[in-house]
Amino acid sequence: MAERATFTLEEENYEFLVKKGGKNRSAFINRLLKEEKKRLLAKKLLEANKEEAQDQNYLKEISDWDETLLDGLEES
Repeated sequence: MAERATFTLEEENYEFLVKKGGKNRSAFINRLLKEEKKRLLAKKLLEANKEEAQDQNYLKEISDWDETLLDGLEES
C-alpha cells in the first residue's frame, strides 16, 4: 500500500529532484530510500562481523564446532 507524504525541501535539493527524478519523482525518492535502507543494513552487518571477529569466546566455539563438523563422516 502506498502512503502519501508532504515535506519541504531546500531549493537546491528540489532542483536536483526535478532534474534527476524526471516525471516520476516518487519512484526516484522511493529508490533512494530503499538504497539507504540497504546501506544501513550493510553497515550494521559489517559492525556485527567486526564485533564477532573480536569475541575470543565466540571464535573458540566456532573453532570447536569446525573440528567436530565432519566427525563420523567418511570421505568419498
